Amino acid sequence: MHENKVKVLVVEDEASIRRFITLNLETAGYEVGEAESGEDALALLTTFLPDLVVLDLMLPGMDGLEVCQHIRGTMPDPLIIMLTAKGQDTDKIMGLELGADDYMVKPFNPFELIARIKALLRRRDRYEPGRRAYTYGSLHLDTVANKLLKNNQEVELTPTEYSLLKMFMENPGKALRREEMLNAIWGEDYFGDTKTLDVHIRRLREKIEDNPSEPRHIKTIWGSGYRWQKETTGRLP
Repeated sequence: MHENKVKVLVVEDEASIRRFITLNLETAGYEVGEAESGEDALALLTTFLPDLVVLDLMLPGMDGLEVCQHIRGTMPDPLIIMLTAKGQDTDKIMGLELGADDYMVKPFNPFELIARIKALLRRRDRYEPGRRAYTYGSLHLDTVANKLLKNNQEVELTPTEYSLLKMFMENPGKALRREEMLNAIWGEDYFGDTKTLDVHIRRLREKIEDNPSEPRHIKTIWGSGYRWQKETTGRLP
């Protein structure tokens, strides 16, 4: 639990929508910062230090995809929810590929946005420092430092990638259904589809597998979900 208010940065160029989101988040108890452009958002990142960013995809100048990429390249910790319009499936997937944790399609119910935020924050808090580390071949996950090493080199993970990897390592050899993983990582009130999960799995494979097209660790169970391969496992207290 955090003693201070959770900080949410709302990046939206339409003033009426931005204020609508801000008012609902403030009513829900969050400390909210506002930015009307990608450039303003990047300027606020290092001073406001948000826990989560609500990021509109269609921004003037630097668009949401560029902002998302910049955040992930410099500050891997903030959670990111992207706001997209209907019919922007390609951009939606691109946002997830660049490191967004979730997305919502406009128009949306503000209560659903708050539910998504709460689910992401619960997941983040659930996977904050524990007592164990996991070693699988060249991979070593330190859950005290929240750090992944591959061949003794640190690998940057987004909060969602970290949560997925920890879930896999805690359940070696177990068949994990997509719906089960969505509920565990995004919360039981998640309204998205399994495409979100598949994109995050693909990104995670690209970071941990020597050959992502022939994964050694994360195996696909066709029509069902995924399984973490049990070979070369070890645990440290």
